[in-house]
Amino acid sequence: MALFGKTRKRKQFLFSDNPNRKTLHKNLEFTATEQYKLIRENLAFTVPADEKCPIIGVTSSLRGEGKSTTAINLSYVLAEKGNKVLLIDGDLRLPSIAKNMYIESTPGLTDLLMGKGASLSDFQSAYLKNWYIIPSGNIPPNPSELLGSHRMETVLNELKEAFDYIIVDLPPVNIVSDAVSIANYITGMIVVIRQNYTEKKELERCFRQLQLSNVNVLGSVLNDASSGGGSYGKRKNGKYYKYYRYYKKSPEETQS
Repeated sequence: MALFGKTRKRKQFLFSDNPNRKTLHKNLEFTATEQYKLIRENLAFTVPADEKCPIIGVTSSLRGEGKSTTAINLSYVLAEKGNKVLLIDGDLRLPSIAKNMYIESTPGLTDLLMGKGASLSDFQSAYLKNWYIIPSGNIPPNPSELLGSHRMETVLNELKEAFDYIIVDLPPVNIVSDAVSIANYITGMIVVIRQNYTEKKELERCFRQLQLSNVNVLGSVLNDASSGGGSYGKRKNGKYYKYYRYYKKSPEETQS
């Protein structure tokens, strides 16, 4: 079955010049831009040299640590260097890539997984001609099963033939099993940690789960790091549990 077929014009809108938006170079501070470029260069030392198209998952222990922003910016700097890069929103419960990138959420990953097909040009970014973005598509009732399915493996294998890098934004490890269900199909995982937000016990739990699932952890990204350094702080009370409850809602409840 061909992965891509029919052509559909996707609406895309360029970012506003809002200086508060933390995605793409024009809205990032110089130091942040350089750090994303450093992550890009470090990937050359962490992925196998013979890997034609590394598939890199980006996750975190909890919501709000900046994993989606990291996935967007990392894929962008990889494409900026001349690589043909695909960004996939693999968070099929609380997707955010389409919203952050001002694009329609369909067609998306769930459409490809259900064999509906699309045109590769549907996913081409308005920013760089070699940067492609596949949003989540419609929220399915079984995200974890879809991500770990044979169909997901088939889709990724076909996409690898067209790209140099594939970056997949995945749900937090400590909330649902989605991120580890795709472990067999990716080259490795990047874990995003937010300073003064991520608790040590949650981070330890995250890495323990990744280890038990035989996930190849490529490295970590410390987000919102201050120049003064410091240890991981505590989040505001209730953030973890509020997210846990929301993530456990049914797809119908989430969309309402």
